[in-house]
Amino acid sequence: MSMLTPPGMGGKYRVTGKAYPRMRRPRRRGKLVLSAVAAVVALGLAGWGTLQLVDVFTGGDKQASAADRPKTCPSPSAPAPAKALPKPAAIKVNIYNATSRGGLAKSAADELEKRGFVIGKVDNAPAAYDKKVPGTGLLLGAPTAADGSFPVLGTQLPDAERKTDARTTGDVDLIIGTKFKAFSTPAAAASALSALTKPAPAPSSC
Repeated sequence: MSMLTPPGMGGKYRVTGKAYPRMRRPRRRGKLVLSAVAAVVALGLAGWGTLQLVDVFTGGDKQASAADRPKTCPSPSAPAPAKALPKPAAIKVNIYNATSRGGLAKSAADELEKRGFVIGKVDNAPAAYDKKVPGTGLLLGAPTAADGSFPVLGTQLPDAERKTDARTTGDVDLIIGTKFKAFSTPAAAASALSALTKPAPAPSSC
């Protein structure tokens, strides 16, 4: 027996040569790793649970920004009904020439009659308007003509000025101005009239 061997110890603990026995138990690294992983998981679960409780008590889910939510639009409503306008055959037009060009009232009357309007008086403009209409023309009529006869007759002369007076009759005066050259073409006038009688689109809130 070697003098390095403690009394009563033999077998695998017997020391031979110059080697010394290791009396310390081997480290259990596996258990340490598992313990560390378990601690991390426990901390993660605790943090997640805390966040859930905060959301429940503060209403975090209900306080989401409106900008983050999908925008919804209401169902489109029905378009507004078409505006009822008189037919050209229901509009009586008096035509007056406020220019220095002779025969202009007569030629304008003939053209409007071809387009379905009823022609009334055809003459030179009264003194209040003679040589005093600088534009293409002036439409003059009762207040009710503003939403009836004026839009229809205006399709023939879009640039004409519109003015109401105190008359109570349904006739309309067309006073031809110095810049008058011609009426709109029949196709352009018909297109403009069609646009006036179409239903108005419903406004969108989106």
